[in-house]
Amino acid sequence: MSKHILFTGGGSAGHVTVNAALIPFFIKQGWKVSYIGSKDGIENEIITEQFPEIPYHGISSGKLRRYFSWKNFSDPFKVMKGLMEAKGVIKKTKPDVIFSKGGFVSVPVVMAAKMSGIPTAIHESDFTPGLANKLAVPFATRIFTTFPETLNSMPADKSICAGAIIREELFSGDKAEGKRITGFYDNKPILMIMGGSLGSRKINEAVRKNLDELLKSYQIVHLCGKGNLDTSLEQKGYKQYEYVSTELPHFLDMTDFVISRAGSNSIFEFLALKKPMLLIPLSREASRGDQIINADSFVKQGIALKLEEEELSPETFKHNLDELERRSEEMILAMEKNKSSYTIEDMFNELSRLSK
Repeated sequence: MSKHILFTGGGSAGHVTVNAALIPFFIKQGWKVSYIGSKDGIENEIITEQFPEIPYHGISSGKLRRYFSWKNFSDPFKVMKGLMEAKGVIKKTKPDVIFSKGGFVSVPVVMAAKMSGIPTAIHESDFTPGLANKLAVPFATRIFTTFPETLNSMPADKSICAGAIIREELFSGDKAEGKRITGFYDNKPILMIMGGSLGSRKINEAVRKNLDELLKSYQIVHLCGKGNLDTSLEQKGYKQYEYVSTELPHFLDMTDFVISRAGSNSIFEFLALKKPMLLIPLSREASRGDQIINADSFVKQGIALKLEEEELSPETFKHNLDELERRSEEMILAMEKNKSSYTIEDMFNELSRLSK
C-alpha cells in the first residue's frame, strides 16, 4: 500500500506556498495526499484550484491574538471544535506523517496528530517563530527552520535548519511567454511589484501616484491583491493582476527588479532566482514585526534594500527604486555566494524517514 501524507497550513498564501511546492513531488512518488485547512480561508481556494484531485478537509479555525479582542473569548471554542474535527479526519484517513506550514488552522491539527500518535513536522519560515508555530512546537516530532538563527529558539533535539523550500516550477519560467502574456515588448527593464496575497494599500498608492514617472523608465507588472484593481489606470507597459499562479514563473523570469513585502517564502524565492529586491515589510503596528526582521537579515547580507512602511511615500519609493537599480549588480553577486537550501527531494526524504 502507498504511504499517505496529510498537509496543513493556512491563513495567508505564505502558509500554503511550501505545501503547494511539496505536494506534486509526493504525488509523483506514488503517495496518497490530503489536506486540512480552514473552511473559508485562502488555503481552500489555492489547494482546491491547484490540486482538485486531492481531498480537502475544512475544519473550524480560531485566531489567537496578542491584543485584546472580544473574539479572544469565543475563538478558543473554535480551536477546540477544530481539534475534534482534525482528530476525526486523522482517524478516518490514517496518514503516515503530517506536514504543517503554520497558521492558526494548523494548531489543532498538530495537537490532534500528537494525540493520535502520528509523526508531525512543522516548517517555520520566519526569522522569529510565529505564535501558531510556537504553540505547535511541543506537539511536533520534527521542526524545520528557514533561518539558522531560528534554531536558537527551538528544541535542539528535534530541530533542523532546512532553509527555504522553493517551488520547482519557478525555475521553469519563460521570459518570452511572460512578455507575450503582458504585451511587454519595449527595451525598458521590467519591474514586478507584489503586495502579498491580500495586497497592500500603501504600496499600491505609492506605485499609482508615481505611475506616469515610473513608466518612463520601466514596464510594470503589479500584483495588487484581491479587489484592488484600478481599471482606469490600464495602459501600455502597466499590467495589473489581483493574484497570479501559473503565470508567475514566466513573470519572474522576465523581471529585472522586484518590490515586495518581506514574507520569508517570497524573498527566498527572489533570492533563488537572483532578483534584486526592494523590501517594504509590514509595520509593527500591522504585524508582530517578523517581516522587518526578515528584511533586516537580507539587507545585512547585501541582497536587498529595505524601506520602512512608515517612511513610504511617492518620493521615497522612487528614491529607493533608483538605488535598487544602481546596486543591482552587487546584489546579484552577493546572491550567487548564498548557501543553497534543501531541495524538494531533500524534504521528501526527511519526511519519508519520519513517517510511521
